[in-house]
Amino acid sequence: MQRDYHDLWGGAAMTATGAAVALYCLGHYDFGTMRQMGPGFFPVVLGAILAGLGLLIAIPAWFRAGVVAPFAALDAVVVLAAIAIFGFGLTRLGLVTSTASAVLIASLAAPRGGWLWRIILALVITVLTWVIFKQGLQMTIPVWPDF
Repeated sequence: MQRDYHDLWGGAAMTATGAAVALYCLGHYDFGTMRQMGPGFFPVVLGAILAGLGLLIAIPAWFRAGVVAPFAALDAVVVLAAIAIFGFGLTRLGLVTSTASAVLIASLAAPRGGWLWRIILALVITVLTWVIFKQGLQMTIPVWPDF
């Protein structure tokens, strides 16, 4: 029987990552209580949730047949480039420019063509990012490029 190895290995990687984060944080940070959460509470809970979601993906994949699809190297490069542009450009380009650039670059991997939906997507995600991180969480990150 041909198993769904993509989901099986992806779920296993999620489970391993989540368990490793939860166990590391449980051993190195104070967990606290529900009333007074310690610095390790949030990462332990998130790691456990990630491990659980990984199991929810991997276990059913063991019992279903998978489809062997070719590796989309160009799509992977485009998405990794978008992440790199955002990560390295955040302090230099500012939140707005780096977010919009990353979304526009990542959307090149989408099978759907056209630029209108990409520009609307970049605009919506950029506004949401600004509202959440700059206004809501009041993070001290530059909004625009610092020339």
